[in-house]
Formats: sequence, C-alpha cells, structure tokens
Amino acid sequence: MRTWLPYPLLSIGLFLMWLLLNQSVAPGSILLGLVLSAVLAWVTLKLQPARSNLHRLGRAFGLAVHVVGDIIRSNIAVTGIILRSRRRSANAGFLTVDLDLEDENALALLACIVTATPGTAWLEYDRRLKTVLIHVLDIENEALWRRTVKGYEAELKEIFQ
Repeated sequence: MRTWLPYPLLSIGLFLMWLLLNQSVAPGSILLGLVLSAVLAWVTLKLQPARSNLHRLGRAFGLAVHVVGDIIRSNIAVTGIILRSRRRSANAGFLTVDLDLEDENALALLACIVTATPGTAWLEYDRRLKTVLIHVLDIENEALWRRTVKGYEAELKEIFQ
C-alpha cells in the first residue's frame, strides 16, 4: 500500500478537502478527488528537502526571542513610518547581503524571518554568488540592516551547521 500511496494521511486529507471544497459527494467528484489526492501525494515525494543536522537546540530558543523582539520593534517602526508619511516619506530601497549559509533549511528559515519582519521582504537568493536581495521599507542605515541579517545568519549557522 505504501508504494501506491507514499503519504496516505496526506492523500486522505487532500481527498477530504477536495470533497469539502466541492460540497459534493457525486461519483465524479469522488473519482476526481481520489485521482488528485494520489497524484499530489506522489508529487510531494520530489519536494522533500534535505535533512539537516541540528546542533545547539538551546540556541533556537534564543533565536526565537531575538526574532520576536525584532518583529515587535519593526512593527513599532513601521507604524511610525505610516503615521508620519505626510510629513516625510519612507526611504524604501533594496539591499544585497552576502551570506555564508549552506544549509537549505537554514536559508529557508532565514527567508521566513526576514519576510516575517514588518518592513522587509526577502526577494531573491543567488545560489552562485551566495547573496540575498532584500527590500526594506525604510533603509536609513544599510549597515544596521546588514548586521541584523548577518546576526540571524550567525545564529542559524550555530544551530544548523
């Protein structure tokens, strides 16, 4: 059974979601749902990321606290930018940061952290040059933004490498 359905729980979940979204239990809906759920389960086999070896899991808690603090500070800063937008417009811009991270999961987590921080967005990662392009809503101090991203990178390197 495992060879026909590599992820049976995923297939069942997709099938049930299909029926709920279609609001129908007609034979055609059931047949199409079964086919789609089986095919999509097979597609997910190709999407499995490489396994990471986690080291220093205690640092993960410190990183989480650091990220939450930065998100709170960034929320306050973005609120200030919005409230003073009539007096002074934001100095939005793009920033390129060189990265040393090799682990794909660590890079994905860094992308999530940067994008979850209000006022920033991870736009592009160049694997060959090992650089990331980030959009910043108020890029007054580029060196500060680079230090912030490099700080996250250093903490992620301790955890993942």
